[in-house]
Amino acid sequence: MRKYKVPASITMAQGLLESGAGSSTLAVRAKNHFGIKCHRDWRGPYILKNDDAPNEKFRVYKSVEESYEDHSLFLVRGQRYASLFKLSIMDYKGWAYGLKAAGYATSPTYAANLIQIIENYNLAELDKQAMSKHYLKKYSENTATTSIQIVPPSQSFVGSCHTIAMNNKNYYVIANVGDTYKSLAKEFETSERKLRKYNEVDKRYELKAGDIVYLQKKQTKAHKIFKNKYHQLQVGESLYMVSQKYGMRLKTLYKINGFDFNHTSIVGERIRLR
Repeated sequence: MRKYKVPASITMAQGLLESGAGSSTLAVRAKNHFGIKCHRDWRGPYILKNDDAPNEKFRVYKSVEESYEDHSLFLVRGQRYASLFKLSIMDYKGWAYGLKAAGYATSPTYAANLIQIIENYNLAELDKQAMSKHYLKKYSENTATTSIQIVPPSQSFVGSCHTIAMNNKNYYVIANVGDTYKSLAKEFETSERKLRKYNEVDKRYELKAGDIVYLQKKQTKAHKIFKNKYHQLQVGESLYMVSQKYGMRLKTLYKINGFDFNHTSIVGERIRLR
């Protein structure tokens, strides 16, 4: 998941389904846990097996690990699967339906079967572990978004895994209906106190759907692409909302604009970001 950006839950569910939990002929004889055929680019050994046609060629691997890695490469390199990588890496349902739509399997219940396996065995935990705080600390952060696209929360996604995105060299999620700092802290293996500190809110603040929640301490300033640029306050915006949008500390925002903490902002006011 970390290397190829394919959800671990999807990889495991496909492996379980395609191989009969490792008991299929292909899995036993060819260490092929995903039923991947040879196609034109395959230069390795193969095994013959009846499938959609008699004596079709299926890839033979040296190890099960090689089979799993080749499965990820198969998805990464296949043009028909390109749209999948535009989905959230935490959206296993979207990936399941996307695989079916892209023609990975002919069974009309393929997506539903994958989802059932993931939920029966709680495989989404693998995805959360892959994106846990331990991984976030190690992940190479070479890009930054220019702004956060805040999508209104949907009731249908209550309780689902959160989409993790990055802004100003920091990871964040958008709160869903019913989320609390306590529930997010548990999901991302940190403490509620730390999450509140990172997001500059006190213990009385109650999380609202649509709130931006950073998973690490915010940067002192906005990203360097905003040098000599300003944010113009919109109706309903506060300086705190601006600090969250650009992933910078509120205290710094006040300081670089020469404001004291009694400052009253007005619509249309130009806010310096660096």
